[in-house]
Amino acid sequence: MKLKIISGRSGSGKSIALHALEDLGYYCIDNLPVTMLPLLADELSNQVDSGQSDFAVGVDARSLHTDLNNFPGALQRLRERDIDCEVLYLDASDSTLLKRFSETRRKHPLSNNDLPLFEAIKQERELLEPISRQAELLIDTSQTNVHQLRDIVCSRVTQYDQGGLSIQFQSFGFKHGVPIDVDFMFDIRCLPNPHWQSELRSLTGQDQPVVDFLEQFKEVSEMRMDICHFIEKWLSSFEADNRSYLTVAIGCTGGQHRSVYMVDKLTEYFAQIRDKVVSRHREIV
Repeated sequence: MKLKIISGRSGSGKSIALHALEDLGYYCIDNLPVTMLPLLADELSNQVDSGQSDFAVGVDARSLHTDLNNFPGALQRLRERDIDCEVLYLDASDSTLLKRFSETRRKHPLSNNDLPLFEAIKQERELLEPISRQAELLIDTSQTNVHQLRDIVCSRVTQYDQGGLSIQFQSFGFKHGVPIDVDFMFDIRCLPNPHWQSELRSLTGQDQPVVDFLEQFKEVSEMRMDICHFIEKWLSSFEADNRSYLTVAIGCTGGQHRSVYMVDKLTEYFAQIRDKVVSRHREIV
């Protein structure tokens, strides 16, 4: 039996994630109190006999504070029963969450006359820390739309279900904010910048003129091989730690040229030696 536990701060996209899992064939339950997790496992075991083996539950800050603190213990009890549990935690920057609530005029579940929205957003992070610390996969939705988030959830969950370590290389631009859902981050702003070539400015790192420009510099290939060797060296340690995901972020100034080129090259290299390698370009569609 597989059980996905979806959590995260309000406004981060938990409902979208649950709907994506539902489309993958998971039986989904939202807003389950933490104390109900072991009891739910008993009920779901009966469902397995009827042919349904994939389940997902949403757990959030609407649970009692004391219940949230007991989450690690509840998770351990589930795993002791040989239930394949995975915790996915969604989050976004405080400013992004504030903007989302302001635009939709939704009420935050923790806000009231004595607790303004901004304070509720910050308090929710602290309340959910016992869950976020247990997450196998952290997804930062600050820069994603609905369709992108659905694709991320579906691709990563599908890879997890296949077993083994999944590697994602992600490009981003420092001027748009640093991603929070990564294991390793490499800053390649020291490399020659195609942006300063007027004929390349409107292109991306996936266009051949940009590729040709970057590959004429020795330091670009040296940086690429250094990153390859570093990741290769530590992959076995991640696998020995029973990790399911490894996310490597490559950042340049705008996330359009150098980081995109580097992510594509790294993905191409590791796809030749690994089964589950994906790429994502945060700043380009």
